[in-house]
Amino acid sequence: MTDIPQLRTARLRLTALREDHFDAYAQMLADQASTRHVGDGKPLDRLNAWRSMAMLLGHWALRGYGMWALERIADDRFIGRVGLLKPEGWPDLELGWMITPDARGQGYATEAAGAALDYAWRVLRAPRVVSLVRPADAASEKLATHLGGERVDTLDFCGGPAHVFAYHPPLALALASSR
Repeated sequence: MTDIPQLRTARLRLTALREDHFDAYAQMLADQASTRHVGDGKPLDRLNAWRSMAMLLGHWALRGYGMWALERIADDRFIGRVGLLKPEGWPDLELGWMITPDARGQGYATEAAGAALDYAWRVLRAPRVVSLVRPADAASEKLATHLGGERVDTLDFCGGPAHVFAYHPPLALALASSR
């Protein structure tokens, strides 16, 4: 299996999902407010939360990148997930995030997504990353724009419309990788 790198920000540790994260992970995915803009919009029971976690871990083995668990450094508490995915059928390398209800509104998604995007540029040398955002998800649209995403398209994705926000590497990195 691929070693999952650990990243750190000022307040967060981006680390491999582990079994001891599962209860908090399953609780997050059982929350309608957490899942309403993801996939089919329905919350997941524990069995399907386990499958979700296993898929995210398997993505690292198959693609060499994936989603990290977010732990708050101050108390080692699981507060969400963030990372890069491109499962079969996905339109492009996607930056995605989900924060537990009690940790929202504190800038954690911005901090973590910025670190994941930097990883995409510096380590993966990705030429482009996208975020697929449901039209009703104003908070994610705001975050995608804040991270430098530009809305470039709308597509039918997993049974509903999704706005495509495209990110491009910083100019200095793009020039360095073209040499």
